[in-house]
Amino acid sequence: MAATTASTRRQFLTLLGLSTVVVSCGTAATGASSGKDQTRKLRYQGWAGQVTLPELAEDLGYLGDVKLEWVGNTISGPQDIQSAATGQVDFGGAFNGAVVKLAANNAPVKAVISYYGSDKHAYSGYYVLKDSPIRSARDLIGKKIGMNTLGAHAEAMLDIYLQRGGLSTADIDKVEPLVVPPVNTEQSLRQKQIDVAVLSGVLRDKALATGGIRPLFTDFELLGAFSAGTYVMTDRFLQQNPDTARTFVTAVGKAIEWARTTPREEVIARMTDIVKKRGRNEDAAPLKYWRSYGVAETAGRITGKELQLWIDWLSERGDIDKGQVKLSDLYTNDFNTARS
Repeated sequence: MAATTASTRRQFLTLLGLSTVVVSCGTAATGASSGKDQTRKLRYQGWAGQVTLPELAEDLGYLGDVKLEWVGNTISGPQDIQSAATGQVDFGGAFNGAVVKLAANNAPVKAVISYYGSDKHAYSGYYVLKDSPIRSARDLIGKKIGMNTLGAHAEAMLDIYLQRGGLSTADIDKVEPLVVPPVNTEQSLRQKQIDVAVLSGVLRDKALATGGIRPLFTDFELLGAFSAGTYVMTDRFLQQNPDTARTFVTAVGKAIEWARTTPREEVIARMTDIVKKRGRNEDAAPLKYWRSYGVAETAGRITGKELQLWIDWLSERGDIDKGQVKLSDLYTNDFNTARS
C-alpha cells in the first residue's frame, strides 16, 4: 500500500496554515503591465492520467501565443495553490474552502475562474465494499477513509456528512482520514487497507465498472450541483500580466463550454490524444469514463456563493475568525470574457 498520513479532525485544514511571512514573499511573476513585457508562459502542475482545463484549452488553440509549462504533477489542491501563492507556479487550483483558508492566512491571491464541481455526472463518492457493514455516519467511528489529500474537498464533505449524521465532536475525532494517492485508492479499498475510498471522475467510474463496491454517500447528495474549486493567481501576477491572465482565464472558460456542448465521445478522444502526445508515461484508458467537469456556472464565472459557503462554514468551525475574510477580496471575474 502507498504511504499514508493520518490526521485528527482538529488538524483539519492545517495544511493551509501558511504564515504571513511565507505567502507574502511570493514572486509569482516577472515583468511589468505593458503588453510587450508581459510573460506569455504559464508554469503549472498537472494531474497524472487526467487532462486539466488549461491543457484542454491549449490543445483547442484558445491560449493563442500563451504557452503552458508543465513543472510536474500534484495530487493536492492545497499544495497546488500554495505553490501559486509562493511563486513556484503561475496558477493553481483547489477546493474553495482551501482557497478561503489560504486567503485567511494573508496570501495575496485571487480566485479567477471555477474549474471543477459536482453534478449528476461529476461528483466525489465515498465508497465501501459491497459486503461492508458500514451503512451510516456512526458506522465510520474508528474507520479509515482514504482520500487524495487532507484539508480539502474530500475531508470537508466527510466532515459535513458526519455532522449531519449527528456525531459529537469526540466521535468525529475518532474517524481517521488518510492520504492515499488517487491511483491507489481503489486497490487500497479492495485489499481492505482502508474502510472507505473517496473516488471521483474516471477513477470512480472505472472502479464502479469493475464492481464489488457501493456508495455510502456523495457530495452531490450532500450539496446538490455546485462549483467546488477555483484557479487562483497572485495579485502581483494579475497586476503585472493582465493580458496574459485574461487570455488564460477566458481560454479556460471557453474550454469549459466546449466540453459541456461537445459530444462526450469527441471530448474523450481529444483528451486521450492529449495524454498520448504529452509523453508522460500515463495510462489513458480510464479517460473513457469521463463525463463532465461539473462546473455549475457558464464559462466558470464565480458568483461568490460558492466561496461564501466555506467562509461561513470555516467561521462556524473556528478555523477562521468571523469577518477575517471579505468575500469581495477573494475573487474577480474581470479577466473572464468567455461566452457560452
